[in-house]
Amino acid sequence: MRRVKVFSGSSHPLLVNAICERLGTSPAECDLWKFSNGEISVNINTSVRNQDVFIVQSGSAKINDSVMEMLVMISACKGGSAKSITGGSVVARGMSLTDWPSCYASKKKSHRGAITARLLANLLSIAGIHHVITVDLHAPPTQGFFGKPVDNLHAEPIIARWIKANVVGWKDAVVVSKNSGGTKRVTSLADALKLNFALVTTDRLRMNNMQGSIEGSSFFDRYGEPGLSARTSYDGGNDSSSNGHMVEPRAPHRQSPRIPPQINGTHPTSHPRNINIPIGSSPLVHSTRLESASPPTTRRPAPRETEINRSAGTTSSQEEHIDEYTDERAREVITGRLIHGHIVDDDAPSPSLSAMSGSISGMQPRDGLTSPMIEETDPLAMSSVSTMSRRTTDHIDPGNVSDEEEGFKDPELEHTVTLVGNVQDRVVLIIDDMIDQCGSWIAAAETVVKRGDAKKVYCIATHGLFGDDSLEQMEACECIDHIVVTNTYPIAQHRLQRCKKLVILDMSHLLSEAIRRNHYGESISALFQHYSD
Repeated sequence: MRRVKVFSGSSHPLLVNAICERLGTSPAECDLWKFSNGEISVNINTSVRNQDVFIVQSGSAKINDSVMEMLVMISACKGGSAKSITGGSVVARGMSLTDWPSCYASKKKSHRGAITARLLANLLSIAGIHHVITVDLHAPPTQGFFGKPVDNLHAEPIIARWIKANVVGWKDAVVVSKNSGGTKRVTSLADALKLNFALVTTDRLRMNNMQGSIEGSSFFDRYGEPGLSARTSYDGGNDSSSNGHMVEPRAPHRQSPRIPPQINGTHPTSHPRNINIPIGSSPLVHSTRLESASPPTTRRPAPRETEINRSAGTTSSQEEHIDEYTDERAREVITGRLIHGHIVDDDAPSPSLSAMSGSISGMQPRDGLTSPMIEETDPLAMSSVSTMSRRTTDHIDPGNVSDEEEGFKDPELEHTVTLVGNVQDRVVLIIDDMIDQCGSWIAAAETVVKRGDAKKVYCIATHGLFGDDSLEQMEACECIDHIVVTNTYPIAQHRLQRCKKLVILDMSHLLSEAIRRNHYGESISALFQHYSD
């Protein structure tokens, strides 16, 4: 190609060589080095006057150096009177740059947080960039941060073609999202392949904050206070049961996913639990019925008509009400428990409950009185007390992968995982835009295999960052059969040699075609279309 210069940053020279080979040219000459203090210096060794310049820079382990290197290269080409400068980045959350550096946030994560994706977009524009080509932005709205044109290419057509050619029985496969934030990406691929899709979600239990909630809650601070009358209630009224005896409210029952559905409002195997609380307790005891708290529910199939008729006292209106919610799709919801990022049995001890019981047993008497007697503490009752005494704001943002991954690393934190969809005896394709930390990938793979009885699992993403030892952990996971990523992000050669499950798809054809069409002023709409069979 005439009047085109393709420059390579230091992050991914192998990809740039593949792109130039398809374009029938070679990377333009430039010198990149650092001074002794770490300052980056760039020298362009060829004329770029009135040339279309393309700078390809991927993300890397030293992302700050890669970004600064690209800014300096853009500025150098601008000073050399280049006709146009197109930056291409191919990494996870960002640039053409083949990817936009994954460490840059596209929204505030806290009240005083910075939107660093917008900052980087402004820096590129000021440096002199005219056009940006990216691959699978983590947050597509990031394109709006630029005042220049942005082409966000997709790896979905390449991934779909690989699935058709290499996955045995792909027509019966199920596309799975490992969190609620990736459902749009998953449904897009499922629609393209005409496949069913499923969803795996994880909910963090708040029992890990129980110790602090119990010790600092007004529920226990008020135990045994001399000035507190048993006849005092929250609304100032009188309590008829306050006659100097112990109050024994019933605690609700924690429902397990495998407990039979309720019939006429009762469980056939339920047993009440009692919590002995002295009279001089908090007014919350008199104003709040613990049994009225709603227990965690699991979607279950409605009881069959024969079971309803077998129960005594069932009216015709109740039968019509139950029959109304009979839905076979309800059978496709499965729940499980995650401890330290791995599926455990339903009867496995909970680390959060162990920590809670230790904190309760270690409580000291207050005001010279005996400590509260709790014969058997129900988890839901304690959670209700914790909620009333101190509201917490802990939650997992579906788009914030780091919060979810940090939760999986905590051995004292338990999650509830839910699988929505039928994957039994089917091939599962877990899809996302990148693989950085492996916790959510392993959790989703174990869920579909150990709870959903899936036959084979493929973990597929566009960008393989593989932070820390994520690649090695996924390689060691028995529930993962194949790991499929593209070559938008560089992976060390020694890691590639040790991983037998890893499959890398070539993106040089897509990127080289985007460069060619951009140079000749052709439409790139064809690059978003799926390949015909």
